Amino acid sequence: MTRPLLSVLWLLSAFFSGATPNPIRLQPTALPINPAGFYISTVTDQRTERNAAIRLVMAPDQSAQSVELAGGLTGGIREFVVRSLRNDRKLRPIAMRLVQFKLTESAIGNKVSGQFTATIAFDLIGKNDDDSEVSSRLTTYQGGARYTRPVEQTTVVEQTIRQTITASLRSLNEYMKREIDRDERLATKLRVVFTDDSRVTTDDTVHYNPDRPLSWSDFQARPRSGSHYAAEVFTSFSYEGRSSVENGTITANLLIKTYMLKSSSWVRDLALNDYSLNHEQRHFDIARLITERFKRKLTPETLTLTDYNSEIQYQFIESFRDMNELQKQYDRETQHGINQAAQAFWNQKIDAELRSYGFNR
Repeated sequence: MTRPLLSVLWLLSAFFSGATPNPIRLQPTALPINPAGFYISTVTDQRTERNAAIRLVMAPDQSAQSVELAGGLTGGIREFVVRSLRNDRKLRPIAMRLVQFKLTESAIGNKVSGQFTATIAFDLIGKNDDDSEVSSRLTTYQGGARYTRPVEQTTVVEQTIRQTITASLRSLNEYMKREIDRDERLATKLRVVFTDDSRVTTDDTVHYNPDRPLSWSDFQARPRSGSHYAAEVFTSFSYEGRSSVENGTITANLLIKTYMLKSSSWVRDLALNDYSLNHEQRHFDIARLITERFKRKLTPETLTLTDYNSEIQYQFIESFRDMNELQKQYDRETQHGINQAAQAFWNQKIDAELRSYGFNR
């Protein structure tokens, strides 16, 4: 009579040991973390090995088997974070990336030993000009734990995972508190500060300065062979930039240079008069007008925090093209100064715009 009973017990044991374990549900709790300017916008799985993240021993002397988080690996963690951490979407969105997430167990008799390792990266999420998502790595947390438990008690598993996730969030928060005011990627405001290089020097470069107009002595090159012009002036503009971050505000400091090169400018003897010099000075003035227009294109409203450098460069290239076109238009309409009526019109036009920028000559 005992053989059939033993057979039934063995079958029941085999059935239950092979049953699918219940998913582990991370227990939400109000975390003692006040997010420093961020919220967790998403949780993604970036593990190189996409095998089971959690393997538990469910019966004595048996191998570990796969166990899921309730809601899935990323979904379960996302739910825990959202329900445990303040989620203010007005703040900076941060993506939580699971780079490594592995919990394994082994057993000798009724004693189970577990090891959990986790690498969790945190990325700042932004937008490109085409509204596509772009991310930037801020910080990476590495942690984990070892534990032992009786085979019939699995509470420590949930606690271990939850505590490690909490530790990663605490690590992120400390990073944000430390870096939020000085990391350009975390800045929330932008301002542009211009400094005009108006130095009066004796070298090859004449910097634009209303108190220092051009003179014929600045034209030091030999007349260009084959040119039918009486004079030629080389004028241009450029900028040098550097940025700093303080209290979450990026300051873009731009040194603006409008200049004339003596060694590239020349005049023939027949043009050494005030009228011709005025024509060449107006070329210099036009370069200054373009410089001022360039400056007015660069405002916090027209520049983005994520790409202001390239946007400034783009506006510079566009302004440089505008300068060349305006110089050509000026020479074309004045016939290089021969048309005195047109020259007088351009004199007035240039002076009016210079005055609107605060220049009086």
